[in-house]
Amino acid sequence: MKLYISDPHFFHEKLNTQLDNRGFVTVREMNAFMLEQWNKKVQGGDQVIVLGDLFKSRDADEVNYVLNRLNGKICLIEGNHDGEWLKREGVNLNRFEWIRPYAELKDGDFHVILSHYPTFCYNHQFLKRTNGEPRTYMLYGHVHNSHDEILVNQFQNLTRKTILKGATQDREIPCQMINCFCMFSNYQPLSLKEWIKVDEERRKTILIPADQILKDELF
Repeated sequence: MKLYISDPHFFHEKLNTQLDNRGFVTVREMNAFMLEQWNKKVQGGDQVIVLGDLFKSRDADEVNYVLNRLNGKICLIEGNHDGEWLKREGVNLNRFEWIRPYAELKDGDFHVILSHYPTFCYNHQFLKRTNGEPRTYMLYGHVHNSHDEILVNQFQNLTRKTILKGATQDREIPCQMINCFCMFSNYQPLSLKEWIKVDEERRKTILIPADQILKDELF
């Protein structure tokens, strides 16, 4: 089974008190909980695709300690913090099936776009099934649950409300972008179908401040 997760940031102690405010007392406690959550979900044959920022460390021994304890076959989409440890001598890169800056793959009947950074106009965005359901999903990370995620959500809302005028009929623009941020799944890698459900439920609770809403008349 393919599973996805983004931005665990093992060893990134500041995330307990800044940006994410994860709330763990120590980075050791955070690492231990994330390891436990990962291994509760991931079986030996599962393929886990990390959408960037797996570690925030420059210590090969630290990185290997976690890598050797994570279940599953690990793939990595490089994030902006991953260069710090990927270049370190002694890191066990054999734990990865592949490491890429960007990827596209099939997951069941779906085409999946994988990038650490949100890609607004992604490949195959307009493809739909005969029943009108989307065929393509864009999975991303990087923005955590920050103000940038609010902007991404505004873009999605605007795109989904935009109507394309066609020769025979008008049509809406599909926009299926899912932030696979680890805190949205309680630090567990999830399948695409699980992420779709998590994203749908999360969108019911998203409130965009009125002064941040982009007015239609501006476009």
